[in-house]
Amino acid sequence: MTDQTTHIAGGRVPLPGLSSRAYEHPADRSALVALRSLTGFDTVLKALSGFFRERSHRLMYLASSVRVSDRQFLDVDTMYAELVTILDLPERPELFVERSPNAYAMAMGMDKPFVVVSTGMLDLLEPDELRFVLAHELGHVMSGHAVYRTMLHHLIRLSARAAWVPMGYLGLRAVIGALEEWQRKSELSADRAGLLGCQDPGAGLRSLMKMAGGARLYEMDEAAFLEQAAEYDAAGDLRDGVLKLLNLEGRSHPFTVLRAAELQRWVDDGDYAAILGGSYPRREDDQHASFTDEVKATAKSYKRSIDESADPLIKLVKSVGDEAFGLGGRIFAKMGGTRTSTPGGTTRTADHDDVVDGEIIDDDPAD
Repeated sequence: MTDQTTHIAGGRVPLPGLSSRAYEHPADRSALVALRSLTGFDTVLKALSGFFRERSHRLMYLASSVRVSDRQFLDVDTMYAELVTILDLPERPELFVERSPNAYAMAMGMDKPFVVVSTGMLDLLEPDELRFVLAHELGHVMSGHAVYRTMLHHLIRLSARAAWVPMGYLGLRAVIGALEEWQRKSELSADRAGLLGCQDPGAGLRSLMKMAGGARLYEMDEAAFLEQAAEYDAAGDLRDGVLKLLNLEGRSHPFTVLRAAELQRWVDDGDYAAILGGSYPRREDDQHASFTDEVKATAKSYKRSIDESADPLIKLVKSVGDEAFGLGGRIFAKMGGTRTSTPGGTTRTADHDDVVDGEIIDDDPAD
């Protein structure tokens, strides 16, 4: 358990030994657990990236922007040092400030990651809001998201070269689509890390509101902003459901309003409070993480999203799926099987399978 008597400035609680698994979205976490199980893969990829490209980028920022330290951007440096302590990173990544009117921040590199934040972002955000953004980027560093992003980059380039091979291109597009979905989920993970760093849900929400609507926060309302997410989910008919899917094509980030709603849902579920209370996985146990367990958690997460969604297209797909599942069960029973199903997905068997919350629990772990 975290020693609750130990605090950093502002009453924020340090999280010693924090594993990135504590804040990663289930779909993100399962992919990363699988990747980390490939012994040596990440080492080779980091070495290849760091040999030239990563060094080139760092040298470019070293020569063209300002490196944050106790002599440059002192307030940002103090804040950044506190975040590194709170999240308990083994090593502090370098932080650079780049002049740009656009508000952005990014984490780069795999071998020696570093963080870049624009002057536009510094001008847009208040200190508590900036904490959220910087901790978000540190979350990317802790999770090692740059490894998959490098794979995505190379696959996109490869798909362009393979466009003349129809089946090859379609196969690559399927992989790229899956990686883009992973990348959007990785942003939700980093938002959670941002909240663990700033430890102020209001500041996290305000940061996202400003990213959507600019600096005029006094013209916005938190409740109304979150209501937009519910309206988006339920809006329109089947055509709108299709358009929502098409709008995600090629996007690396979820829509900002939906990010805010997802972050608020994570807080409401109690996971955020549990972590601050000291209940979270430690890095020392990462090597024992079960890929099978993470895949189950991913499936449960997607199932919950589908069950709670008011999107007309998703409701139709779920209804068709339930009917198909029920029909398949009835056919199986008539053909002499012992398992029967109902349209709602409730399943009973005569050979000692148990049903928990509509899910079949078999003796065979592969089922």
